[in-house]
Amino acid sequence: MDRDQSSQSLDDSEALSDPSRQSGAGVQTVNATDFKARCLQILDRLSARELSRVTITKRGRIVAVLSPPVDLADAVRALHGCMRGSVTYPPEIDLTAPILDEPLMADHSILHR
Repeated sequence: MDRDQSSQSLDDSEALSDPSRQSGAGVQTVNATDFKARCLQILDRLSARELSRVTITKRGRIVAVLSPPVDLADAVRALHGCMRGSVTYPPEIDLTAPILDEPLMADHSILHR
């Protein structure tokens, strides 16, 4: 490992413990070697929501991005009711009123014609 790579590795490992060296609020960039050495510490910080995202690089290229999982309650809320308020209908329409004037064939025990 040449001097530039070792100083880069040192810089990234210092960034883990020094919040002022992070890329942004809750964002961390770590090279693959340091991630391998400090994986559990990084995962604990993600779990505790101290970090919002960790970018892992290998030879200066981004190879992975880690983020904590979405809170289950937020995920359910986003999934169910995601279209709430998007459907409108005139107030004079009664959605509970029957829509057919004639009786159904099934009312006379006829299933098929």
